[in-house]
This record gives sequence, C-alpha cells and structure tokens, in this order.
Amino acid sequence: MLPRNWKRAVRSLTAALLLTAAATAVPAAAHADAAPSRGWNNYSCKPSAAHPRPVVLVHGTFGNSVDNWLVLAPYLVNRGYCVFSLDYGQLPGVPLFNGLGPIDKSAGQLDTFVDKVLAATGAPKADLVGHSQGGMMPRYYLKFLGGAAKVNSLVGIAPDNHGTTLNGLTNLLPYFPGAGDLLTLATPGLADQMAGSPFITKLNQGGDTVPGVHYTVIATKYDEVVTPYGTQFLSGPDVHNVKLQDLCAVDLSEHVAIGTIDRVAFHEVANALDPAHATATTCASAVS
Repeated sequence: MLPRNWKRAVRSLTAALLLTAAATAVPAAAHADAAPSRGWNNYSCKPSAAHPRPVVLVHGTFGNSVDNWLVLAPYLVNRGYCVFSLDYGQLPGVPLFNGLGPIDKSAGQLDTFVDKVLAATGAPKADLVGHSQGGMMPRYYLKFLGGAAKVNSLVGIAPDNHGTTLNGLTNLLPYFPGAGDLLTLATPGLADQMAGSPFITKLNQGGDTVPGVHYTVIATKYDEVVTPYGTQFLSGPDVHNVKLQDLCAVDLSEHVAIGTIDRVAFHEVANALDPAHATATTCASAVS
C-alpha cells in the first residue's frame, strides 16, 4: 500500500537522490572558466613524440572542468601531456553544477570539444579520461557519434557503465508513482544513470565496447555511489578492469576520492595512457 502522503514521499525520494549525489560531488568553483588551471587547457600545447595524443578529461555529475581535475590535470601536465577539460551537461538556470542534462546531448558536446582539441593540437586522435558519469558518457560518443575514429583509449575512473542503484535507493522508485518522471524532468542526467534506464539499456546493447579503442576501468570496492561497484567493469576484447584494492589493499578511497585525489589510481591512469612504459602500481605510487 502506498503512503497516504505519497506525493510528499515522491518529493522526498527525489531530494534524497539529489542529495546523495550532491554530497559526494566535488564543490564547484565560483566560476569554473575563471579558476586557475595549472597548465592545462593550453591550446598552444603540441603533443610530443613521447606523448603524441592530447588527453581530454571528462568530469562527473555535479562536477566541472576545473574542480574535478585540480590534482590529476597537473599530474599529467607534469608528465609531458597536453591536457584539456570541458564542461558539459548544463541545465538552464543551474549554474556551476554540470553533468545534469540528457547524456546523449552531453556526448554531443564531447564530440564538439574533441574536434576542437584535435584541430588545435594537430593530433589525429585523443585519449579520454573520465570520472563517474565522465567515464561512462564517452562510450555513447564512441558507439553512436563516430568517436571511435578519433579516440585511442578511454580510461574510466569509477564509471557507472551499467548504471547504478545508489546503494538500492533507486529500487524504491516504482513504489512512488511519478517519482521517476519527476527525476527525469528535473535532472535527466541523473535519471539516465539509473540501472535499467532506457539510456543505459541502449548504451550496452550489442556489447560494451567498439573495435579500435582501448578501454581501462579503475574501480574501488568502497564506492558508495556507483553500486554494486562490479557493474563498473566492462566486457570486451580490449578491456583492462582494475580494482584499486588489488593494487593497494589499504587504499580506502571511495567514489569522489578515487577520481580527484588518489595518486595510486592516477598512476594506473598514466599506465593506461602509455602502456609501453607502464610500471607497477602499488601503495608507494601514492607518493611518486
């Protein structure tokens, strides 16, 4: 039986979903475009022979092009990469917090941005590194928007490749008529990420990967946002799935930390970008 005040419950459940995601989001800068970028988004940067492809960083839900990457972007710049980041998924009237719009439209914004980076750098292909939604959304670009011809590798850090239950919270939606519709109208980017959504179903039909792209997934067993964490992993002939605790058993990073500050995870990102010169990732990588 439905609660007597089911409409209030719908609003409460929707708010809970938003607050769960917002609580784990990286705080937004006053204005992402005006924040210091510590050497990335330099359109005069030309890839070197050692690192011939630019790296495009794709933020997560509620993130932006600066705050999500205050550690990883300089980490890669200092290793000689040309690094770029974009904002995507903005909703009208919602400043600072991005990644909330329909994910297929966000993938179109990524398509435009990659073309801009390739034109500026003269490189034929880019590498993509994304956190959370930013590790999953590019798969739509690769699969449906021709991105596979322009991308060498996709590295997903805690990506919701098969959707998420938010620790089971989304399983309550069918018990509250209208909750799913309200979530879709208010924040379609969140609704698209729910396990079993039409977007997730379409994304994974016919296989997780496309030929010609190298895939790496880096997950943590302590992820409290993309749950169960094992659904982050991909299946395919050119996939490398990594559980962070298999590299460093005492690493306690959860969903936000693995993508924003965890240098063990970042060392594995560097290995994925340059596998020919990969070195063992251990707990000691946190200080390297």
